[in-house]
Amino acid sequence: MPELTTDIRYIKGIGEKRAEALGRLGIRTLGDLLCYFPRDYEDRTAVRPIAELLPDETACVRAMVAAEPRLTHVRRGMDLVKLRIVDESGGAEVTFFNQSYVRDRLVPGETYIFYGKAGGTLLRKTFTNPVFESEASAGTLTGRILPLYRLTRGVSNRLVMTAAECALDACGDVLPELLPAEIAERYALAKVGFAYRNIHFPADQESLTLAKRRIAFEHLFVRACAVQKMRQMQQKVRGQYIPTPSMEEFFDSLPFSPTGAQRRAIDEMLCDMASGRRMSRILQGDVGSGKTLVAAALLWAVQKAGYQSAFMAPTEILAQQHWKTLQEFLAPFGINVLLLTGSMKAREKSAVKAALAGGSCHVVVGTHALLTEDVAFYNLALTVTDEQHRFGVAQRSTLHGKGAHPHILVMSATPIPRTYALVIFRDLAVSVLDELPPGREKVDTFSVTESYRARLNGFIRKQVEEGHQVFVVCPKIEDGEEGESRLKSASEHAEELQKLFPELTVACVHGRMKPKEKEAVMAAFAAGETNILVSTTVVEVGVDVPNATLMVVENAERFGLSQLHQLRGRVGRGKAKSYCVLVSDTASEETKNRLHVLTKTNDGFEIARADFDLRGAGDILGEAQHGRLFDLATLEMFRTTQSAAEELYKDNPDLAGEELAPLRARIAGLFAANEGTWN
Repeated sequence: MPELTTDIRYIKGIGEKRAEALGRLGIRTLGDLLCYFPRDYEDRTAVRPIAELLPDETACVRAMVAAEPRLTHVRRGMDLVKLRIVDESGGAEVTFFNQSYVRDRLVPGETYIFYGKAGGTLLRKTFTNPVFESEASAGTLTGRILPLYRLTRGVSNRLVMTAAECALDACGDVLPELLPAEIAERYALAKVGFAYRNIHFPADQESLTLAKRRIAFEHLFVRACAVQKMRQMQQKVRGQYIPTPSMEEFFDSLPFSPTGAQRRAIDEMLCDMASGRRMSRILQGDVGSGKTLVAAALLWAVQKAGYQSAFMAPTEILAQQHWKTLQEFLAPFGINVLLLTGSMKAREKSAVKAALAGGSCHVVVGTHALLTEDVAFYNLALTVTDEQHRFGVAQRSTLHGKGAHPHILVMSATPIPRTYALVIFRDLAVSVLDELPPGREKVDTFSVTESYRARLNGFIRKQVEEGHQVFVVCPKIEDGEEGESRLKSASEHAEELQKLFPELTVACVHGRMKPKEKEAVMAAFAAGETNILVSTTVVEVGVDVPNATLMVVENAERFGLSQLHQLRGRVGRGKAKSYCVLVSDTASEETKNRLHVLTKTNDGFEIARADFDLRGAGDILGEAQHGRLFDLATLEMFRTTQSAAEELYKDNPDLAGEELAPLRARIAGLFAANEGTWN
């Protein structure tokens, strides 16, 4: 009797080669296959009269082959089969490229269902390479809602369809019921067998909607239960007790007065660290809101209690910047702040590691170099991760594992949708910096088309003439890349701008440059030696240039909202008014609306919420999502599943009982796959 854990080679026709190809998609068992959901669907149920088809309309037509198909050898490697099809409303010319076998499969006088995109004109319809099947056997490729799967070399859509159908026939009746009956009934959710069959092979649009809703709810509910389990575990984890000191000593040393938001965030975190439980908190604040000062206050309090702290940044430039800033805040108190990066000489790194192990280093600021096995702490009690979305779960867990359950603070100017989803699930406590220090202004953002190019160039010149600097970001490094000539490339655009502004200094930086070359170019820009810096997204997280007042993003449609917000964060760091211009000629209304979000708000959580609504929650707890499963996974569903999980755990904190055995097993599997880690 086949089970969900049965190897896919159980399915007839799947040998070693096909099994290996499917394995590249993560499909190794029948259960994997059933959970490999379609990325999209084609509705091939509608049959339209030929005469009513509009140019570029995709539909099915029921038509008769009017004459013998003609095979023509155009040249070597190019054969054409042409024929005419007719229905009661009219006719159309059909052409097949390099499908000579079609001539023998299409019989004059017989009726077939053709599916494809109509071409030609209103009076002369055409089809090119349509899918077809005889009217008598229709239902395999036409007359149905066809699932479309993500594919790889050696795997066709038909192969996945056939295999999924075999897996459903073999295991559809043994799919585990993860939802308690009371919850499934309360929220009117479909049965699990119905849902999995219709997510792959929907009987109609209504069945597909019911299937998506059931599976999306189940997916989110399981993770909401996992979060409840995580919270139970966290409540048992003892963090180092950090007594709350009087912060006035620290605040009095500053050359400015902290904002109310900064003081509030510091109080929240000090309260966490004095609770005896491990702090797990995210600090969200836009560029210039003072996240580094909040971190410095915690580092000061931790050192005052006799413990060490680690501050991890994603790039060497950013690590050096934070090191200098934290030294300014902490050195007056005799706190030893050291830097550890991969490019340092071996002797320098050894000295820092010895100081960490011996306890003479109170705060270490570093990059991934902090994660190496030979980095050991004397008594690590706090880890701070800046731009947290640039580090993987495993990387952050490695740093946390270097102490006895150290307190955790992650900081970001833009919580990515995954982080936002975790916040909704209340796994992370949230502190928000919603005030800018005096003198800081929000960055004005504009979305424009190529028709504004002359005005944009004039604005660039004006900013430089006023003594400021300009960032220009392009989606690719050089021409020829990605095969899309319409995209701006950093290297060629830098040359164009240098010709346009011969009196200015234009530099270019991108990811293919050696680290030292990159850092030299960016250091020169930071020092004011360069007027315009053209780059790829390597500047998304990078050097602080208070004198930069304009960010121009070319082909802005190629970037996500969170990424655009990060890029915008490169300006607005000084006291001068700053601007961000998003250039895009996209014809997509959806993309235009997405870019418009940036022009309306500078709030990171609002942007993350919009990104969430547009792209979904992303990869939660390490499990990839397939296709458009989460079309219906709205914020409302997130909150609903969270509430349902909270109620379940309140009434049954151990999830005891036979009915919940499958749910317990699935949650255990999630933790085992991720070694008990979370964000």
